[in-house]
Amino acid sequence: MASTEKRNVSSAKIGTEKTKKAKIDPDILVKSILESKKHANDVFELLELLQSNKGKDVIGAIKACDALFCGLLERKDLHKGNLPEEEEALSGDFTAQQKYQIFMCHRYKSCKEILFDLLEHEEYNVKEGALCCLMKFAESEGRHPLEDLDWSEHYSFPRELIQLLVVRLLSLTTDNTMLLSRFQEFLDMADVRYYVMNSIRGNVTQIMDKNKGVPLPVYQNNVFSLMSNIAMSSNESELTNFMVTQETKHEDWKAAKLNEHRRAFEKLWLGFLKYKLPTNMYKRVLVILHDSILPHMSKPTLMIDFLTAAYDVGGAISLLALNGLFVLIHHHNLDYPDFYTKLYNLLDPSVFHVKYRARFFHLANLFLSSSHLPLYLVAAFAKRLARLALTAPPTALLIVLPFIYNLIRRHPSCRILIHKPSSQDELTEDRYNMDEEDPAKSCALESSLWEIKTLQKHYHPDVAKMAMLINTRLPEQQDDIDELLEMTAFELMEKDLKAQRKTIPLEFETATQLLKGGRDVLHHHFCLD
Repeated sequence: MASTEKRNVSSAKIGTEKTKKAKIDPDILVKSILESKKHANDVFELLELLQSNKGKDVIGAIKACDALFCGLLERKDLHKGNLPEEEEALSGDFTAQQKYQIFMCHRYKSCKEILFDLLEHEEYNVKEGALCCLMKFAESEGRHPLEDLDWSEHYSFPRELIQLLVVRLLSLTTDNTMLLSRFQEFLDMADVRYYVMNSIRGNVTQIMDKNKGVPLPVYQNNVFSLMSNIAMSSNESELTNFMVTQETKHEDWKAAKLNEHRRAFEKLWLGFLKYKLPTNMYKRVLVILHDSILPHMSKPTLMIDFLTAAYDVGGAISLLALNGLFVLIHHHNLDYPDFYTKLYNLLDPSVFHVKYRARFFHLANLFLSSSHLPLYLVAAFAKRLARLALTAPPTALLIVLPFIYNLIRRHPSCRILIHKPSSQDELTEDRYNMDEEDPAKSCALESSLWEIKTLQKHYHPDVAKMAMLINTRLPEQQDDIDELLEMTAFELMEKDLKAQRKTIPLEFETATQLLKGGRDVLHHHFCLD
């Protein structure tokens, strides 16, 4: 009985102690530690609170650690240089101040390790707090370095801390898209952006080589999310925002030079894209390639291998690769053999239904705008589009028909497709071969655009009206198809509903309700209630 009571009392004491610890105010702990070195051991309670099971307590401890260690860095109360082991500090020939600095520097190291682990916490608020705290530490270390500055390349930037942070953000198992979006705020600083780019490149090479180039969807998604958040500067005068301002030799610092940023950016993307990507990621890369990546590369033509590989994939990926190829062909004089043959083979029924239809037709219109293209090639494109038009939806037809008309306007010799010379030996079948991949062998010039004549009976009045234009002499001015590219079926229906129609007098009384006329004929015959 007595032993049972003793157990209950001791349990009560332990519970009371835990309650007291749980009620400890981390701000008070920080204040006491900073006010007097005799309270140095209170830092253990703060680190313990940092590992609490309650998210609210952890967030409070994160803020307290931020205040504590940034304060210690500013006061130079952390050991600088190679950090001795704690046992060595106790037994070695160190002053009391040095021992204190070594002790607190070890606690600082432990705090950073816990914060890195918290980046994988189940609560987003905790992860965000840990990320912001680590970046505060990086800023403080930049101002008050813990290393001897005997190296000239990186000066006082906390490169190692940033590298470790990037490694944790690029998780192999956890999708960190939201956290990486939050990290974008720090990428606005030029020095952070420069060292993050170098850190990503090294990490990608290490991870992908270790995995023998096999796609890692979660990891590669994290890498792409971080890389796509990097907004490059256009000129060196924009490199003014730095996390760490170097007091001396700033002009020699690589992080302050636009050429070094461009070189790092180029190596970063080339290093990422040389490995096989998950299929859905090809689309995400190609969507931003032409305006967010190529303009900031020193040698954009280095992307030709990736673009040609993507162009050969087929489907929507090939359509998206056109943007990048367009930039390289028109702005960097790229010679791409069989380009028009591949573009011709991209024309299949699916092109009218893909998400990137508007972009494809815009670029195809640009590629076919040259008046120096051979007649057989233009005729093959016109004929293939006309054949596909037979099964296309109205929204696509309102793009395709003006597209074909523009081809004929640019190349008047193609009018032979409209007006075939009459002869006694007129063919009874179409010589055009839709399955032939080579436009030169498709026999398009031996055919005619009879498909457009067929569309003159189309159920949609706008399509039928547009198809009728082929019966007249086409005006020389080309149609602007850009305003039609984004038209949807909903917009087309809205346009039809809003159109004013003529009222035609009829011999019966107009119905006022569903199945119910003015004389109530249906009700009389069918007894409708």
